Amino acid sequence: MTMLLTLCAGSLRSRLGRNGKGGLSMLDLPSFTIKQLRLHGLNIPASMLGGWSLEDLDKLRDRADKAACPCLVLIEDAPLRLGHPDPKTRREAGDRVRRLAVAANRLGCNAVAIQCDAPDAPDMLDLVADEIRSLMPPVERLELNVLLAPYAGLTQATAQLTALIKRVGGFRIGSLPNFATAAAGGDPTDNLRRLAPYAGAIHATVQGFTKKGEHKDYDLAACVAAIRGVGFLNTLAIDYTGKGDPIPNIEMARDLMQSAIDSEQS
Repeated sequence: MTMLLTLCAGSLRSRLGRNGKGGLSMLDLPSFTIKQLRLHGLNIPASMLGGWSLEDLDKLRDRADKAACPCLVLIEDAPLRLGHPDPKTRREAGDRVRRLAVAANRLGCNAVAIQCDAPDAPDMLDLVADEIRSLMPPVERLELNVLLAPYAGLTQATAQLTALIKRVGGFRIGSLPNFATAAAGGDPTDNLRRLAPYAGAIHATVQGFTKKGEHKDYDLAACVAAIRGVGFLNTLAIDYTGKGDPIPNIEMARDLMQSAIDSEQS
């Protein structure tokens, strides 16, 4: 079994235009991703689907199915206040997750990804774990997983994020780590090795390349080797966050990481 390279749709925000005018449309994205970028699926930020009806989501799923480039993870961009002292605010956050789950189900995704806005305080771990546990049944009925992405506060440190996942428990809770946050926390390869066993997917954050073709700030190939070394076989999504043209940067990252995957398999 091989690890597939996919795309975070947010990488191509600068190329998207309304109804395709001046660029791609969201409905074009699956075909473009697999035919032009040779990547095999999409993780989609919810903000890119703002105002969409369920019928619109069905159209995107149909396009993705026809292109053989499935929608995999629906990502909530805004951190959710699951650790807020006001119960009403926590309920609103839970309601948002339930709405995301319905949308993810219509898209054919296997997971929704969220960030928890909660302070790193002793009593927060149990409170947030209870909130997440309470929203899992309706998500599980739709056969979806919940992935926790790192965020400032309670889930910023690798140890705290894994502790929260363990506290929630069950087979449908996991993480969505990314290379940039792993690097910001010290040794990226060590952090990724500790997070990968809990990861339903991983974002390979691509920030751009030097004139020598080396990735800025951290070694993409070393990060791939780290997660492969602990048996990670889920999808690895390229997430371009730089300021230049996304296409050549995505292609460079794809070739570099595919080579790293192939060398680990040989």
